[in-house]
Order: sequence, then structure tokens, then C-alpha cells
Amino acid sequence: MITGLFGSSRRGRNVRFANTLRVERQVSVVFDYLADLRNLPAWNYAIHITQPVTPGPVGPGTVFEQFRTLPRPMWERLEIVEYERDRRLVIEGGFGPFQGRAIYDLERSATATDLVNEIELQAGTLSVPSGLLTRGMTGAVARNLRVLKDILESPDAGAR
Repeated sequence: MITGLFGSSRRGRNVRFANTLRVERQVSVVFDYLADLRNLPAWNYAIHITQPVTPGPVGPGTVFEQFRTLPRPMWERLEIVEYERDRRLVIEGGFGPFQGRAIYDLERSATATDLVNEIELQAGTLSVPSGLLTRGMTGAVARNLRVLKDILESPDAGAR
């Protein structure tokens, strides 16, 4: 179980940023696609494979293992720590050289889903200025989210 990443004993520098987008698809389609972390390699260019470790349906406590190719090849573990159907998904674990969390808040609109993705990372003792690091990461995550949007807005996305 992956726990304690953001308790009161935080040390080192932290990096936080958010991206928002509107997906022209029902909130249930967007949530289901996000919650099945096996879909990550389709929209995140740095991930080669993501597979469940925990048997059964996806929900709080589900653990996934993934192989990342960038910034260097490595295995990571991710755990779903919050799972509020069609509203909120929080994932904690390894994100490249960092530990952190990815938060997805979804809001239903008349014809679409408004998605806010917040990333919180423990930057530790990295010597890179946090502003420079944040700008680069924000851009990379935004590009991935645009790919996610394109996938979800494709004609067959509701059939997934």
C-alpha cells in the first residue's frame, strides 16, 4: 500500500501545478477511461505499459505497476487512493524520479466533461529551480491531456 506521501512530515521541495480541459464526452466515459490505468500508455508518451497488481474491479486501494521509458527506464507503482465515481480520482505513487499524486476532478456540463488535473510531486533535493521544473512538466502533462482529449472525443470512445 502506498501511503503517507503528503502527511505533516514533508521534507524537501514540492512541485504543484494544474491543467484544465473540456472533453466533449459524458463524464462516465471520461471517468471510466481515466480510472482504468491500463489506458495510460495510449495517452502518456513516457509510459510503455501499465498493469493491475490488485485483482478485481478498480476502486480505492487498487494498485497498478507500470514501466516508464522517460526520463529513464524504470518500474513504478501507483495506487488509487480516492475513487468517487464520475467526480474525483486520486492516484499516488511513482512519477518518474518523484513520488507524488495525480488528482482528476471531473464536472459534468450539458454536453461535456470539465476536467481539472492537478499534479503534486515531492521534488526532494533536486537542484533545478522549481519554476523551471514546473513549467516543463506542466507543458508535458498538458500535451498528454490533449492526446487524452483526442482519444476520448473519437467516435468510438463511448464503446470502450
